[in-house]
Amino acid sequence: MQHDTRQTGMDLRSARRPIAILSYHQTTRPPRRGTPVRSLVLPPRRLARQLWSLRLLGWRGLSLRELEPYLRGDRTGKVFGITLDDGYLNNYEEALPILREAGFTATAFIVSAQIGGSNVWDHAKGAPPVPLMNVGHMRAWMAAGMEIGSHTRNHVNLCECDPDTAREEIAGSKRELEQALGIEVRSFCYPYGEHRAEHAQMVRDAGYAMGTTIVSSRARADDDLALLPRISVHLHDRLPRLLAQVTTNYEDWRMGRPKNRSQPTSRWYQPAAGVPSIGSGATSS
Repeated sequence: MQHDTRQTGMDLRSARRPIAILSYHQTTRPPRRGTPVRSLVLPPRRLARQLWSLRLLGWRGLSLRELEPYLRGDRTGKVFGITLDDGYLNNYEEALPILREAGFTATAFIVSAQIGGSNVWDHAKGAPPVPLMNVGHMRAWMAAGMEIGSHTRNHVNLCECDPDTAREEIAGSKRELEQALGIEVRSFCYPYGEHRAEHAQMVRDAGYAMGTTIVSSRARADDDLALLPRISVHLHDRLPRLLAQVTTNYEDWRMGRPKNRSQPTSRWYQPAAGVPSIGSGATSS
């Protein structure tokens, strides 16, 4: 049974445990070895094993919309976030039944100019085309209690865009999704994890409540809600490690080790002079 503690002010916020937000991508049978971005494809049975193991340990997986009061410090509990980037149709077909059976919710980040389309941003890498959810799928996703968030209009690297283009990618995606679905879109995800400080401000200015990165850590009480860290889940990750990442300080310990501090996905990363971006597009789409 889930127990929530309700208090007021800074007492609750300072007492709040760090909150893991998991980042998934495709949920289907992985393609053959050597296929680009294969590590971001998770078999449904493995997703089910991860979520049910956490449920048996007393944890509850939530969409960012439902996680927001915990992130703001208004509620406490054994909770973690579940996000799925890009809006793949296989999330609707395979992940949704698993989420519903576990009693969990999740946020799907949608590339608004590719609704019902394909993962065109990965085609140049040699990745096979994979269908994305259309409006009907997204409506059914929301009817099941899930959330829709924004992943820009065209899945662009914001750090390679001029300011006007970046602003339109961020705000335009929110506008298009809200018009298509008749909802408020509160959550944003930086494609490839790439962003600069001005992009976080664009996210705030566009009216999003939260923005997610690929800095690998649990969210802390003093974290900026426009720059929330997430823990990426990969094909090769083992269950004990994922459980430790959600329920303990393991990920901060791992990413804080000297050999990992040079990685943009570490909290302690200090970019070299002239390197303006935060995050890395090496393994995340």
